[in-house]
Amino acid sequence: MSSQPKVSVIMNCFNSNEHLKSALDSVMRQTWTDYEVIFWDNCSTDASPQTAQGYGDRVRYFRGTEKVPLGAGRNLAIAQARGEYIAFLDCDDLWEPDKLERQVALFEANPRTGLVTTDTWVFDGTRKLRRFFEGAQPARGMVFAELIRRQWISMSSAMVRRQALAGLTADPEAWNGGWFDERLSMSEEADVFYRIAHDWELDYVDAPLTWWRVHGHNSTLRRFAEFSRETRYILAKHLQLYPDYAREHADLVTLLQERADFEEAVALWQQGEGRKARTLLAPYGMKSKKIAAFRILSYLPRQTFDVAARIYFGLPKLFS
Repeated sequence: MSSQPKVSVIMNCFNSNEHLKSALDSVMRQTWTDYEVIFWDNCSTDASPQTAQGYGDRVRYFRGTEKVPLGAGRNLAIAQARGEYIAFLDCDDLWEPDKLERQVALFEANPRTGLVTTDTWVFDGTRKLRRFFEGAQPARGMVFAELIRRQWISMSSAMVRRQALAGLTADPEAWNGGWFDERLSMSEEADVFYRIAHDWELDYVDAPLTWWRVHGHNSTLRRFAEFSRETRYILAKHLQLYPDYAREHADLVTLLQERADFEEAVALWQQGEGRKARTLLAPYGMKSKKIAAFRILSYLPRQTFDVAARIYFGLPKLFS
């Protein structure tokens, strides 16, 4: 392993042993071999430490002294990285063997590229469920606005240029939140991608080189109040970070405000407050099919939320 590898692979772990070997093996099979693995163990109590340390010096193993939120854990791992490019792999996801090689090639071809992603298979361990790029190709280049309208980046597909992260500042106490903003718990990944996209070009490999595993349980639908709060927080951050944001991106201000209101309305429905949900969305009328459909669903009793929401949102889906 080089003392200054080209790529640092960040893996954050908490009791992830069930699928950990498969994830690590998919790294070891990469055709691009100039990499290091930064494995940050967030105080696991299962066999994850033994599995990771079983790879010897191919994995740089670190263990925290106390359990921290995922965003904070990612920041701690990044602080140990030595690579020019930083890739992320969650411990239950997988990579195709040429994933790193094809991403590095795009970075090397364009020094203005700050982030490269790949298409991603969503799978449940046995079945392919869908592809991220299915039906609509992402945009390339300076695509800040496009990314906010449609977040197409899965975390385990993302590779970023270290210089792009450096521009975000490493201090989690800074008013803009550092690398991964530790004030966020649901949208910290999207927040990083947005801020990179504001200043750097984005590119992608148009092939499903990442596998994102979803599980039988999904808590996303129970956390819309958090999504709403974090969407409003991200909007406020953008207005502070970028002085001309309200003028240059007036459409995004409207979009994020509407998104936050919609997420809050879903949370109200969860709480059995269908009337309040409809009142909150009343200013939007029947602006979109999404809002129109939700207003109909909001008349159903709260006991039907889980079933109705899964049909409506078509799990799995990103809500950030």
